[in-house]
Amino acid sequence: MFYGVELKTRLMLGTAQYPSPALLREAIAASGAEVITLSLRREGTGGAAFREIIKRSGCRILPNTAGCHTAREAVTTARMARELFGTDWIKLEVIGHADTLQPDPFALIEAARILCAEGFSVFPYTTENLIVGEKLIEAGCQVLMPWGAPIGSGQGLRNLEGLRAMRAHFPDVPLVIDAGIGAPSQATQAMELGFDAVLLNTAVAKATDPVGMARAFAQAVEAGRLARSSGLMPQRDMAQASTPIFGMAELA
Repeated sequence: MFYGVELKTRLMLGTAQYPSPALLREAIAASGAEVITLSLRREGTGGAAFREIIKRSGCRILPNTAGCHTAREAVTTARMARELFGTDWIKLEVIGHADTLQPDPFALIEAARILCAEGFSVFPYTTENLIVGEKLIEAGCQVLMPWGAPIGSGQGLRNLEGLRAMRAHFPDVPLVIDAGIGAPSQATQAMELGFDAVLLNTAVAKATDPVGMARAFAQAVEAGRLARSSGLMPQRDMAQASTPIFGMAELA
């Protein structure tokens, strides 16, 4: 449940970097995603074909403030996105480091506070830092989107213990892994940890077969969620035989 909206699927898909509009359209359909992200920069360069794909997808649009480096820039971009796309949903990105694209926590919290006060439903791109998460919740965010790894890196979940701690610390807050997912197995792992959804772009858009990869991620997310809800077996330090000793033949 995200800001009162219940989704049937737990994979969110980005719309940048696809080889062609046709492959983007097919990948969205294959993924089963109900939420797709896009930026104002993409809207400005995609042309009529791109806009038609977005319109016909039937998906809920989650505009983002990609490329913003200050709170002021992000807030202005969010306001423009609301006017252009007709939605209060916004994926809030405020980049603080040019190489890792790690979010600036101070500017992120500042922008989140302003946008939440203006009625936006803010999806903040953040790290697994618990204090930053608390401040974002205090600012009015009802969802947190921690990174798995730097954007576009494909490294998966680099800080498993930090992400586990975040899930435990915010048991009732929807958490979405955003950025760094490069393989379906990594998406499954995120869902097995108890995260509510996964948002990715590059792993599908840059695949040799984006449509097949979108389908693979859809199945991976579903598998991870089902595994989590079914009850994963705990890890043990020692082996434990699956066949009982009782009843075995005794040889003289």
